[in-house]
Amino acid sequence: MLRVAAGLYKGRVLRGGSDAQIRPTMSRVKLSFFDAIQERIREKIFLDGFAGSGSMGIEALSRGAEYVIFIDQLSEAVRTIRHNVAKIGVASDHFRIIGGDFNRSVIALAKESFRFDIIYLDPPHSLLQVANPLKVIYKRNILNSGGMVVLERPDDSRFHSDFFRLLRSQRVGRECLDFYTYGDDSREGNHEGYDRGQSSGEINVGDKEKNEQGQ
Repeated sequence: MLRVAAGLYKGRVLRGGSDAQIRPTMSRVKLSFFDAIQERIREKIFLDGFAGSGSMGIEALSRGAEYVIFIDQLSEAVRTIRHNVAKIGVASDHFRIIGGDFNRSVIALAKESFRFDIIYLDPPHSLLQVANPLKVIYKRNILNSGGMVVLERPDDSRFHSDFFRLLRSQRVGRECLDFYTYGDDSREGNHEGYDRGQSSGEINVGDKEKNEQGQ
């Protein structure tokens, strides 16, 4: 059973979704991540990539994040996230749900000048064998200076990215959390704001944008 672990919505039960492709982050992994970042989540802009049930983004909101964007291309995942935020009463001006391909969604957000402080990615395990989801984040410059990208992956998998500097890896059971940030070529001073009031709710991303996955 999925529950919010701490904060404003502590103890609230979340739906996991009926599609087998939706893999809610295990409680141990979720707690390890939020224990690691602690108070850094407060008043931050958070991206829950490959969001599944939305439990990570909802936990971030519960612990004080200012705004969360959920991205998942599975229609069942979008329905599950929509159900969960409605069930616990998250105000619509604190989140946005995007149903669509991750790369195309990031490209669309970059065009709206969105920038994030913390990005959490839990992609399908098979995706990491053929693509690098950090590439589009770097190329489209959606991470704020001093921000962090955290990748959840199987502990026995191999993954390397040239686009960000690996701060550390933390093993949690059979999963591993990789914490990344900008390297020496940090893109400071190139971060515009956005009007979240014009971007709340749920959208679907079309197929016109080019795919930027790859090593």
